[in-house]
Amino acid sequence: MSHRRAATLLTAILIGASAPTLLPAASASAASCASYPDWVAGRSYVTGNIVRYTDGKAYIAEHDNPGYDPTISTWFWDPYTCDGGGTTNPSDGFVVSEAQFNQMFPNRNSFYTYNGLKAALSSFPAFANTGSDTVRKQEAAAFLANVNHETGGLVYVVEQNTANYSHYCDWSQPYGCPAGQSAYYGRGPIQLSWNFNYKAAGDALGIDLLGNPNLVQTDSAVAWKTGLWYWNTQSGPGTMTPHNAMVNSAGFGQTIRSINGSLECDGRNPAQVQSRVDAYQRFTSILGVTPGANLSC
Repeated sequence: MSHRRAATLLTAILIGASAPTLLPAASASAASCASYPDWVAGRSYVTGNIVRYTDGKAYIAEHDNPGYDPTISTWFWDPYTCDGGGTTNPSDGFVVSEAQFNQMFPNRNSFYTYNGLKAALSSFPAFANTGSDTVRKQEAAAFLANVNHETGGLVYVVEQNTANYSHYCDWSQPYGCPAGQSAYYGRGPIQLSWNFNYKAAGDALGIDLLGNPNLVQTDSAVAWKTGLWYWNTQSGPGTMTPHNAMVNSAGFGQTIRSINGSLECDGRNPAQVQSRVDAYQRFTSILGVTPGANLSC
């Protein structure tokens, strides 16, 4: 299990900043472009908001932003295809079927349910739902390949080295560690750890994970949501979110860098990197797509 989450302390502060949610996030099903509210310059938007730009096209917020122009800022906005243009329903049309999921994880812990994963998708509607069918499948495979590595094939729900448990409390944070010194160990598909990451993830998801971190090991949908939170909003030791790495063609290697690059990339642990790459190639094969370029870091 990795300990790279300390690098995301700044994000814990940023995510916690107050910004009014003025528009609804993506609905459970795709809608026509006309059904989305018009973009307004200078209005605060949060990740997942979908707006209609002046050209009549829709855009989805990839990161919280104070109303940047969707056609200029590719970091904060991505084009969003409306009904009739091939948009995948984030809840019902996930690019990975249950049979494929079971094929990927034949020995998975029963906690990591397929339905739990699907229930989590609505929190991040851009995930595996941006770009071409190939890109969507590549992103799903990339996420699940990293999850596979972090959890031993979706076997482990919590960090196995209990000696580390007391290390993940940063008392310099004003909110401290209300659940206890040793309550913020790695849990879930991306092994969320550190009190500030539980705080940031909980704030983003509208769940009190700082006060009740055990939800990540007792509620399958919450666990998957924390994994998707990291994937879609955190850069870790990298320079981009794993989501952006896949949808902007930076390659699978950059997802590794953003998840655990400080311990694995640039020759630090090539065997671990190769383990992730092997899983990604296996999963893209199951989904029937090419893995693309730049697989390693």
